[in-house]
Amino acid sequence: MTLRRWAILSVEMVDVARSVVWLSTILVLMPLILFAEGAGERQLTRTPRNHSLDNNDNYSADNRFLCFDTRATRMTGNGSSTSIMKVDVRTGEETVVYEPKPVVLDPVNAAPGVIAASYNPAVDEVVFIHGPLVSETPLLGFYGKTNRRGAVAPANGKGPMRFLDYRDVASPVTPPGAHRGGTHRHEYSLDGRRVGFTYDDHLLSAYGRTVGMLVEHPKAPGGVSHWFTILVSVVPEHMARPGDLISATGDSWVGKMGLMRAFIGRVKENDGSYRNSLFVVDVPAHVNVTTADAGTQSRFPAPPQGVRVRRLTHTAVSGIVRGSRDGKRIAYLAQSPDGTMQVFLIGSEGSGKDAVQATSFPNGVQSVRWHPSDEWIGVLTGNAVAVTDVRPGAGFGRSIVLADPKPPAGKPEGLVWSNDGRQMAFNRRVAGTEKDADGHDFLQIFLVDVGSEVIHSRP
Repeated sequence: MTLRRWAILSVEMVDVARSVVWLSTILVLMPLILFAEGAGERQLTRTPRNHSLDNNDNYSADNRFLCFDTRATRMTGNGSSTSIMKVDVRTGEETVVYEPKPVVLDPVNAAPGVIAASYNPAVDEVVFIHGPLVSETPLLGFYGKTNRRGAVAPANGKGPMRFLDYRDVASPVTPPGAHRGGTHRHEYSLDGRRVGFTYDDHLLSAYGRTVGMLVEHPKAPGGVSHWFTILVSVVPEHMARPGDLISATGDSWVGKMGLMRAFIGRVKENDGSYRNSLFVVDVPAHVNVTTADAGTQSRFPAPPQGVRVRRLTHTAVSGIVRGSRDGKRIAYLAQSPDGTMQVFLIGSEGSGKDAVQATSFPNGVQSVRWHPSDEWIGVLTGNAVAVTDVRPGAGFGRSIVLADPKPPAGKPEGLVWSNDGRQMAFNRRVAGTEKDADGHDFLQIFLVDVGSEVIHSRP
């Protein structure tokens, strides 16, 4: 893969004339954007089903497979996903990881519903959201955001599914280590020892979404393997005082060991307004999860002793925030001076004053993921897939567009890096004669290989 060295001077040059000026004849006043020459992206899947990557950790540890869910293929709604699957990135062969039977397909009352798949980086298994089994619906009801658990299944599709967390909405006092709602978007720490998630409570609906963690524990309740605890306290909006959080979302691990989780907290300011700002919660290595309060019918759960929440920004942020593997930096989306959404980086231990803008794409940025080396970030910008150099020095902010099909294809989403940093995968909707249950083109998986300069930034 080679690069044409172009400097993009304005939105008009990109979108209207695609004009370029050779670097030897101008003074570059904006961060450099390069366009890669080569094969660009390639379509991996073509079967008539949705292949949702869903902003998760979809690559297997050996980088051979991508896991995905099939939501809205046969019926509308997230609860309509009937299978967790994987695809071989070399051959495009698709196989089933887990497929519950029977299923109830209904736009309102669906069961069980299995979505949002991620690989365990330490064991060859896949974690995903699992709603109530059909046999459980008379007691538990149907799939919903406050009625789901984390489940794992062997990636080879040959072993039984098991639940990670235990749900109990009937007991007056919630059993220690259990919850009373729904866990969502399960993400393993890179050592495989902790599972982060967002949580929605069923019993006390006035409380907003928050962030939690599952850890394997010999005394986990209900026959499951993991102990549940929230990590961030939230309060109902009508009870909030300045400094209180009413929700915590858009979270991810910072570092490899699950010692810090970054998130977007909606916080009440001193003037009574609310702002979505960047926070982290520090989780000690030897935290005693049994000191957490599982709550009651009238009391919301509380974190274990020793966790600490810190605010990093006093400006608005959005998207899913992403922590570097070395634990030193966090990438997030925020509005730049020109009004577009761009990637900013901030030190995870800082006071919030060291934030720096990393990208300057004319079309803004939709999402960001770290390269395993922590020296580059991958981004989705408009219809394109690009990487940006975030190594300190003169090259900081230099970007390379890897894929920007013409004419424009379906907008990219669900970007994820391979663990060796050589490849990125993402979704686009591809026009065809068949449509999904929502009337949309099917969501297919695409791959793009990165250039040698990025590859040589070793994890």
